Amino acid sequence: MNDWQRKSPADWESYVNKMVKVAAIEKHEYEGWVVTVDPVSASIVLATFLENGKVSITFVLGHAVQEVEILKEGDEETKQRLSCIFAPEESKAYSPEELEKRKNNLKTWLETNHIPVTEQGELGRTLCVAGVLTIDPPYGPEECSSSNEIILSRVQGLIQGYLEKQQ
Repeated sequence: MNDWQRKSPADWESYVNKMVKVAAIEKHEYEGWVVTVDPVSASIVLATFLENGKVSITFVLGHAVQEVEILKEGDEETKQRLSCIFAPEESKAYSPEELEKRKNNLKTWLETNHIPVTEQGELGRTLCVAGVLTIDPPYGPEECSSSNEIILSRVQGLIQGYLEKQQ
């Protein structure tokens, strides 16, 4: 086990969103932005932004890593670009203000239709319907979660109808 593999997940997290140079076995070197580090294998996922707007992804296996040197800190724009790399194409990025507005509008609509709803979580970002279903940001039918399939299906249908009327 090498020094890189002995690090803790908190140590690896300190490399995320930073431009690094990775020295690996057999004198291979890789440069890129750290998207994440796998906590089990210590493998590093690097992203390189190409000139044509595409992204190149490189995986450096944890056992091959000999040294990691931080070259540059990521700014907010870089962090945003990195966080969207693996997001589904159809998912939209919402600002915190837009998410708050979507949450409040949906909550008001549910309450207007006599459906009991509360806010949960440290930041109150999750809506809880009747204590048996949760809705996470961005507050669409896909973000509903419940162990009761009947309630899940009905609330998803209600939210889908609500969103279609909004457009």
